[in-house]
Amino acid sequence: MSDLATLAEAVALDPLVDHPADYHVFHKFIQRCKDLPAVTTAVVWPLSDVAMKGAVEAALAGLIEPTLIGPRDQMNALAARIGVDISAYPVVDTDTEAKAAEAAVAICRAGNAQALMKGSLHTDELLKPAMARDTGLRTARRISHVFIMDTPAYARTLLITDAAINITPELEDKVHIVQNAIDLAHALGIPEPKVALLSAVETVSPKIKSTLDAAALCKMADRGQITGGILDGPLAFDTAVSQKAAKIKKLVSPVTGVADILVVPDLESGNMLAKQLEYLGGAQLAGIVLGARVPTILTSRADSAETRLTSCAVAVLLHYAAHPAVKV
Repeated sequence: MSDLATLAEAVALDPLVDHPADYHVFHKFIQRCKDLPAVTTAVVWPLSDVAMKGAVEAALAGLIEPTLIGPRDQMNALAARIGVDISAYPVVDTDTEAKAAEAAVAICRAGNAQALMKGSLHTDELLKPAMARDTGLRTARRISHVFIMDTPAYARTLLITDAAINITPELEDKVHIVQNAIDLAHALGIPEPKVALLSAVETVSPKIKSTLDAAALCKMADRGQITGGILDGPLAFDTAVSQKAAKIKKLVSPVTGVADILVVPDLESGNMLAKQLEYLGGAQLAGIVLGARVPTILTSRADSAETRLTSCAVAVLLHYAAHPAVKV
């Protein structure tokens, strides 16, 4: 038997993470929206098959009431080609991606849409008008992104932040990133999320900035500057998600092995982590942008139908966490 075969057998017999039988998270979020009214949603530039189908599927599922923003003739032609009916949805006719994004932000800012949804335009093109200081959707919070993950390799909802917007966040930025993720966890039904502040090691080192930031964030939580969650860090990835790994390293913490939120040091590490879990770990990813006046739904060309619906369901739960309502 080769060394690799021996290793594979050992992992199969004694995994560091107990594997649930199947996906177990996303359908719960969609189910929780059944008793909530659909949220009015500005859908920006839905000019790909996935973008148009995602908006229509979410509308048919009762999650959103879309307003389609883009070139009317092209949207009608696309809908006819892929066999979906968009005749019941309002349309704002715009001829460029930039104008569509600006129109959508204006609709949200005026209170005529409760969520923003990315179509087939680039994320930067959508967020540029949203982040404009005087005409956008900014709040006192820094805008950040969270991946919500459903993976057979972990028995809990797993949130990863920030892997899409803040490239090299400073400590002040990370305060907002952490608080945004905690507030999202509350909306998803996690009353006291466990937050792992990731680094390469579990000890504070002046040579590794992420360990210093993690230590400061933990103390800020102790002092009430971050609220609603239990923070620990620095933690390596293995000790954040595996109780066995934490035991081997003799770490005792309410977070180790049961983290709900993984806060990464920077965008590069977070993006690689999320995509490794997706492509090698079989995880499904939904995405949401937080910190603005309305949640922003981000979907990808590679998303499954359930993933697209889950991103919309997350926006619904976020909206009604701040604006309680019941379906009548």
